[in-house]
Amino acid sequence: MEAPGFWDDPDRSNQKMKELKNLKDVVETIEGLESQYEDIETLIEMGYEEEDAQLAAEIRQELDEFIATYEEIRINTLLSEEYDGDNAILKLNAGAGGTESCDWCSMLYRMYTRWAERKGFSVEVLDYLDGDEAGIKSVTFQVNGTNAYGYLKSEKGVHRLVRISPFNAQGKRQTSFVSLDVMPDIEEDVDVEINEDELRIDTYRSSGAGGQHINKTSSAIRITHLPTGIVVQCQNERSQFQNKDKAMQMLKAKLYMLKKEANAEKLSDIRGEVKEIGWGNQIRSYVMQPYTMVKDHRTNAETGNVDAVMDGALDSFINAYLKWINTKESSD
Repeated sequence: MEAPGFWDDPDRSNQKMKELKNLKDVVETIEGLESQYEDIETLIEMGYEEEDAQLAAEIRQELDEFIATYEEIRINTLLSEEYDGDNAILKLNAGAGGTESCDWCSMLYRMYTRWAERKGFSVEVLDYLDGDEAGIKSVTFQVNGTNAYGYLKSEKGVHRLVRISPFNAQGKRQTSFVSLDVMPDIEEDVDVEINEDELRIDTYRSSGAGGQHINKTSSAIRITHLPTGIVVQCQNERSQFQNKDKAMQMLKAKLYMLKKEANAEKLSDIRGEVKEIGWGNQIRSYVMQPYTMVKDHRTNAETGNVDAVMDGALDSFINAYLKWINTKESSD
């Protein structure tokens, strides 16, 4: 009997086709940069020959675009870990603080969806829980696009907001916290053994936007991995079986990533991502009053343009993290 060939394995075939497309896109981008570089040289020569100062603005614009594209390619070379090229699954959880924290959670969800739109990525909501009065208590969503996980892994941690809360009748400044967990959407079957006896599987009625079907049936699935306390949820699929399959895929990916972390021997090590959503654990602060500043406490990258960041301008922070972590690993 003839051994199965490469193209007989759909998973491997799709993965290779994806890699080939990514490589083709990189080559086309580099060729475009070479052409743009030649155009800039030509414009500079024309400016000197014709002594046309008006060409300076056009040259500046072309040069800025060239630098931005070059920087993006350079950053992509830092995305070399096993699952950096995969889609990303993000889970936002509001911390203590009631309505203010839920509102902060919804603001962060909007920020990441805007960032994804800027990148040309798509967003798919997997699970959604409204706040009691406003905002979001928790939301799990998938960002689909090349290197989505490689970029967004930098966002994992606690995000802190300081502002005058619209929900505070005294008009006082308030501090709120939201945690973000990020993991890759690992499509292949990862090498993780899960004992069914160690799982608690609950069904519940879906909530949030999703159409008439999911709101009328108890099709949503929540799986709790009892040894670690990890909880995964999915409600976006049309059947309970599909939601369970997606939730199990998420659980396997989560356990696999944790297994790869530094020699976990204790439960607290295995659950390294579970920290108190509060003071001292934040990776980034967003200050809106009495001044405006967003600062990353790991890389010290910062900006005063809070509005732009909340509208999805995250690349400066993501790029700073990738450079920082690469330098850190190189020196270890």
